[in-house]
Amino acid sequence: MLRCEAVGKRYGGGLWVLRDVDLQVPPGDVLAVVGHNGSGKSTLLRILAGLSRPTSGSVSGRPPRIGYVPDRFTAHDRIPAISYLTHMGRVRGMSAPAASARGRHLLERLHLVGGRNAPLRTLSKGNAQKVALAQALLVQPDLLVLDEPWSGLDASAHGVLTEVIGEVAAQGGAVVFTDHREAITESHADGVYVISDGRVTRRDGRQTGSRAPMVEVVLTAPPTGVMPDEVDWSALPGVVDTSRSGGEVVLRVAREHSDAVLLTALRHRWSVVGLAGAADGPGSRVDAKRTAL
Repeated sequence: MLRCEAVGKRYGGGLWVLRDVDLQVPPGDVLAVVGHNGSGKSTLLRILAGLSRPTSGSVSGRPPRIGYVPDRFTAHDRIPAISYLTHMGRVRGMSAPAASARGRHLLERLHLVGGRNAPLRTLSKGNAQKVALAQALLVQPDLLVLDEPWSGLDASAHGVLTEVIGEVAAQGGAVVFTDHREAITESHADGVYVISDGRVTRRDGRQTGSRAPMVEVVLTAPPTGVMPDEVDWSALPGVVDTSRSGGEVVLRVAREHSDAVLLTALRHRWSVVGLAGAADGPGSRVDAKRTAL
């Protein structure tokens, strides 16, 4: 088990960014780290991943295979995405054919816009984030560390990232991520670490059998041919996952926020074609009458 004991961090002779941090990251757990901008979230994640040494205290039990996605993946190189992933795979001990095959699979799963041969420097922030996520998953990680992983991802990749987190945890890997939206942490995390004034405290996240109730909302363009406005669905309060299925947009929303999300959709000229409890089984979706403003 990964443990931090009395960990502190400061840069040079400056103020302490982290002080007396005690936390545990058990195998199979999904943990969130939350706090305001500049609170030390990224610093803590870098320490967990072994990319930064604590100024005081100790870190023990760090597993051998770690996947890390930074909050910003600087991709200014001319190298194609698949060549970059092949190189990173070889660095981690994979053969070139195995690394290339794994990289192609991950980029296809994440729906990289531009294709696997797109130079890194041509990618948007969201597509560069997909490459960063792919490199973290080339080798099945025992610890997956994700710094604002949903930031910039398109709707199709949101759902894939949620699947990936579940798969890593199901295979006994631990996942630690940051996100500023409470709906995300409540839905995905088994526990939440809150950073304030450099100190870290834990509060419980989801509990088995008592997760916050979720609603699945299915939207599409109205049948009249009116083009709906583009909406950043993932930025709306309560939206946990977004995905696309054909011409439909599928949202998983915390039930307490569902009315506001539906109102936003209608105001932006989207039609509501399906509404159901997200935990319901296949075929249980309650089709709503097509409605648009």
